[in-house]
Amino acid sequence: MTINCKGQLIDLSMPKVMGILNVTPDSFYDGGSFILDKNILLQVEKMLTDGAAFIDIGGQSSKPNATIISVDEELKRIVPVVDLILKNFPEAILSIDTFNSKVAQIAIENGAAIINDISAGSLDDKMFETVAKLQVPYIIMHMRGTPQTMQQMTNYDDLVKDILFYFSEKVAKARSFGINDLIIDPGFGFAKTVEQNFELLNKLDLFQMLELPILVGLSRKSMIYKTLETDAENALNGTSVLNTIALTKGANILRVHDVKEAMQCVKLYNQMYGV
Repeated sequence: MTINCKGQLIDLSMPKVMGILNVTPDSFYDGGSFILDKNILLQVEKMLTDGAAFIDIGGQSSKPNATIISVDEELKRIVPVVDLILKNFPEAILSIDTFNSKVAQIAIENGAAIINDISAGSLDDKMFETVAKLQVPYIIMHMRGTPQTMQQMTNYDDLVKDILFYFSEKVAKARSFGINDLIIDPGFGFAKTVEQNFELLNKLDLFQMLELPILVGLSRKSMIYKTLETDAENALNGTSVLNTIALTKGANILRVHDVKEAMQCVKLYNQMYGV
């Protein structure tokens, strides 16, 4: 189970960690922390040293009710950061967290390697065509509506069955465009209640039937801190617990704020199961 990142084949049969780098002022946990070049480089260096296989750069917050910014503003946030990181860490594999095809194209042209789209093409009808032309790995996430409306869209006939059907349609469409490397993200916290998030995690192994790598983004999310009656700042231990459960249910990539702790989960999982 491999993906091709700028000619480098990455084997996802051994779980990998993706470090989150939000260059936004309003992300739910670390908004505003990584605006200055110095802070960005220190954080990227730490994540790479701690074992991150990928760095996921986001210029548009996707938290509930986040303000939607213009494409030009998103580019202004992302492109200089891509250039900065690759100038200092040329071997880094960068993922771009965007639902805009223009942002995806320009970021890849500037050296990024992966597109991570929370809408799986639903918010930009040119995204599939763009990814196919770029021939880069494409992460497709399950979400209903937009970050502004998703909290009101949590009614499902059968949660897991409905999400599997969603992915089967998206995968078929992606294949019809000639997109080769696909990764699925069940979308914890997106158009799902706390209870539904736990149901989804409990049945995560069912998504292996799609025979695609699975990315899981649980890091410091409200399903953790609401259950533990705390806040995102104090949700690291809970994140590690759920990341470990996700690994046992087939997760191939853990997308996290805290790379060191996620890598510890991976190492213990590998030791336990002989991966």
